[in-house]
Order: sequence, then structure tokens, then C-alpha cells
Amino acid sequence: MKGKRLWALGAMSGTSLDGVDAAMVLTDGRAVFETGAQGYRPYTDPERAVLRSALGVWDGPEPGAAAPVVLEAHVALLSGFERAEIVGFHGQTLAHDPGGRGTLQVGDGARLAERLGLPVIWDFRSADVGMGGQGAPLAPFYHHAIARHAGLTAPVAFVNLGGVGNLTWVDPTKEDPADTGAVLAFDTGPANAPINDLMRARRGQDHDRDGLLAADGRVDQDIVSAFLERPWFYKLPPKSLDRNDFHDLLDKVSGLNDPDAAATLTACAAAAVAAGLALCEIKPERVFLCGGGRKNPVLKEMITLYAGAPVEDVETLGFDGDMIEAQAFGYLAVRVLNGLPTSVPGTTGVRAAVGGGVVSQP
Repeated sequence: MKGKRLWALGAMSGTSLDGVDAAMVLTDGRAVFETGAQGYRPYTDPERAVLRSALGVWDGPEPGAAAPVVLEAHVALLSGFERAEIVGFHGQTLAHDPGGRGTLQVGDGARLAERLGLPVIWDFRSADVGMGGQGAPLAPFYHHAIARHAGLTAPVAFVNLGGVGNLTWVDPTKEDPADTGAVLAFDTGPANAPINDLMRARRGQDHDRDGLLAADGRVDQDIVSAFLERPWFYKLPPKSLDRNDFHDLLDKVSGLNDPDAAATLTACAAAAVAAGLALCEIKPERVFLCGGGRKNPVLKEMITLYAGAPVEDVETLGFDGDMIEAQAFGYLAVRVLNGLPTSVPGTTGVRAAVGGGVVSQP
């Protein structure tokens, strides 16, 4: 299989805990030739409750209880992709503490390979963390491949708005993402996670659909200003966050009514992206949004206001913004198979280019 174009099936279950995304990409681990079938399997409410109880838990029964939930959800979704030749399996991140306890994803790739009858590449982060890296973000090499596939010639930025926001600055004139100066990547700060947590606590809803609640509110600028004074925003990249690192934001907006609280948390997410863009030495000519947060028009409008560059959905490049991360792990799986790096100092702070991932045969 090495050196060949393969239909890789990537799967991603993010910290928003909405469900599992899966998408096919035809790649040799360097270029993207075509994207293919895709699918989504939402977690049920009981499954989501099990996963939520395990967030931030390193030891004890909770991670063990979460693992079969993750496995069975992936088996149910991934079994339906007939053309897949290899699978890239991210698993579910429960805790992330680079420089401390490391990173924890649950989901057994070896068992998944047995169930699917396909080679599965998994455990993408451990090798990077073991060499002093943050272990995240891991989609930047795929962002670079997208930019080259689209024929872009000027520096651009990809911003993924999941539970946590992350940014990839890309120079598409560089042939390989591992080349010096090809990519710079880091987490920007909280994105959907605090908003979702607010909606769950106050309204019993999973998210602020279409930003309707935030649209009715007023932003508390004092809270946003204080938010931007945190040491995180003065720390140079690469850098990465755990989903709950900014969980205290809910306390900061506790005295606000629901619309004002939603508007303020949304403004914090947008301001974090703007602060991240300011860390790019060369200003990107365009900013492409990926992830669920791009569907929040209030968040998108605020990012556009702060960004100082045209802000577009990644769909303008012909890619589905809901599936970028799933496709990325399919792409990375083929890179691992071919012995190519999956992260470099500019993406995770790792000491040298490293290829993560464990290969499990069925």
C-alpha cells in the first residue's frame, strides 16, 4: 500500500461531543486528489452523558466507560464505507495537558481494525508529546494540502471552530508541509465549548443554533477585555489547550442575562481568533473557517469584524467545513503508512519532525 494513492477513511469525534464525523479522501499522503463519501453519526443522549462525565478525567472508571461508547459509535458509522482501503482513527480526547500528564484519547484502534477488517492508523498524538510537542493541533498538514489543491499562491489561514478554536497559517508556495516556514499552527482559545456549556446549563440545549440567542444580546466589553489579558494570549505559538481550560468563563458571565451571556462568550471566541491572527508574522490574505462554529452567523460576523482580512467558509475552496478534520485523519493515516512526518516544530512545538500513529492490521 505504500507510495500508492489510497482511499483513506478518516474519523473524528471532537470535544463538542456532538458525534462522529467520517469522510473519505484519495491521497498518497502528500497531495489530495479527490474527496469522497462522508457521514455523521450523532451520539445519543445517554452516550453523550457517559462521554461528558469522562472529560478531564485521567484515572478511574469514567475513561473505561467512555471507550466502548467511542468504539461502537465508530463501528456503526465506518462500516458503511465500501471503498475504504485504510482508516485514520482519532478517538475521543478526554484530557489534554501537554508538558504535564500528556494527552488522553480513548478508542482502541486494534479492536476497530478487527471489527472493520481494515488497517487502522491511530494514537496520532503520543509520539509527538513524547518528543516534547503539544500533540495538537494535527490538522495543519492537511490544511496545507488543501491550499495547494486549490491552487492558492499567497499565505492564508484556516480557522477551525470546534470546542476549542485553532488556527493554521499556510504558505502554499512551499511544496511540503514539513518544509521550514510552510505552516504555523496553534490553538487560539475557547470557541464553541463555553457557548455550548452555557446553553446546556441555562436552556437545556446543545448549542446556540444560528447564534439566535447571542444576536439578541449585548456584549460585555469589560469581560472580553479582561479575557484578552490572560497570559495565554501573550504566549507565543505553538500552543494548545484542553477543552475546559477556559471553563471559568461561565462564572464571568454568571451575572448576565442569557442573551448577553451568549453574546459575550461569542465575542470572546471571536476575539481569541483575532489575537491568534495577530501572532502570524505575515498577515494571511484570506481566512477560511472550518468546523461547526462557522454556522453561527454572529460568531462569523464578529470574526470578520476583527480579522482585518476576508473571512470565508472553506466551502469556497470546494471542501466541506464539517468534514475537514475527519478528512485530515485519513490523510495523516496515509502519511504514517509512508513514514512521513505528521507534525513539526511549527505546528506542535515538537523538537523535530515526527510521524505519529500506530498501525493496527485486522
